[in-house]
Amino acid sequence: MEKKMKHPAKSCVRISVLLACLLFLLPLITVTVIRREKAGEQEPEAIEILPPGEVDSAETIRVLADGKVQQMSMSEYLQGVVRAEMPASFEQEALCAQAVAARTYTLYKISTGSNHGAEADVCTDPKCCQAFLSKAAAASNWGSRSKLYEAKIENAVAATDAQTLLYDNAPILAVFHSSSAGRTKSAGEVWSQDLPYLQSVTSPEDGSKIPNYYSRVEFTAEEFKKKFLASHPEADFSGGIDTWIQNLTVTEGTNVNTVTIGGVTVRGPAVRAIFSLRSASFETEVQKGKIVFFVTGYGHGVGMSQYGANAMAKGGKTWREILEHYYTGVSIRSWSRGGAA
Repeated sequence: MEKKMKHPAKSCVRISVLLACLLFLLPLITVTVIRREKAGEQEPEAIEILPPGEVDSAETIRVLADGKVQQMSMSEYLQGVVRAEMPASFEQEALCAQAVAARTYTLYKISTGSNHGAEADVCTDPKCCQAFLSKAAAASNWGSRSKLYEAKIENAVAATDAQTLLYDNAPILAVFHSSSAGRTKSAGEVWSQDLPYLQSVTSPEDGSKIPNYYSRVEFTAEEFKKKFLASHPEADFSGGIDTWIQNLTVTEGTNVNTVTIGGVTVRGPAVRAIFSLRSASFETEVQKGKIVFFVTGYGHGVGMSQYGANAMAKGGKTWREILEHYYTGVSIRSWSRGGAA
């Protein structure tokens, strides 16, 4: 069914950045933050950091970074991944959910066969595995809030020690993305294979509080033709520019299913890749001889939405509830490379 979407970027609404830097007490951990007044602002003075979890500390993995293989504990590796993959200003429960997703993704890669063969278990390239940020590099980025943020990161990993998302007693492909357009996508919508635990679910992120949640990308007629013909040389652009894009259909929510461009029907994720869009949730218009994409959200849209997880945490959901929402039919329990921990 063809469905028209609405996009706030059409009225040139600029989204302001509002990220809350709050530390919540978890049932599993106690983090003490003593604050003092300075120049009218509250700043962290002393923070209690939990010791690393026993299982993650005992697990050693080989990480390929900058062409060299380093050995580190699972704890150290996951801290680096969470620092890189999720804003430390997010709610503590969201950070815990991210730690579990990152651990699960790592164990999935190891248990199903690493992309790096016998050389390494994982790498620090986010296009291949997961991003990684060292403690020193993160502290430089965070400035005066580095102690608070580092405590939140390390406690997220320690408090969820060995906790893993499982389906049929094996780690799942726990993919995640920045933000969705109201619903996540199923694996089958984006990739060649569908997975029972990666199904479309609602996602409650508030677009007005997410930077670049709505984006606008435009191309001249020649730019548009050149990019599309590079992937689909059989396309026919002999008609007027108003006829080049037709039959845009969407799945539940606002995720583009298929669209016909130059007579060639392609899937939404393929259009995203061809035109380097932030997501496959988009609308198109012709404006002053140019083709304009109005895009919502960021990422492939499968699995956990990080901004959605943060919104759920702000609403009082625990990290377990967040993960059970985004990953359908999973169990969560202690697991290591050798199996149940």
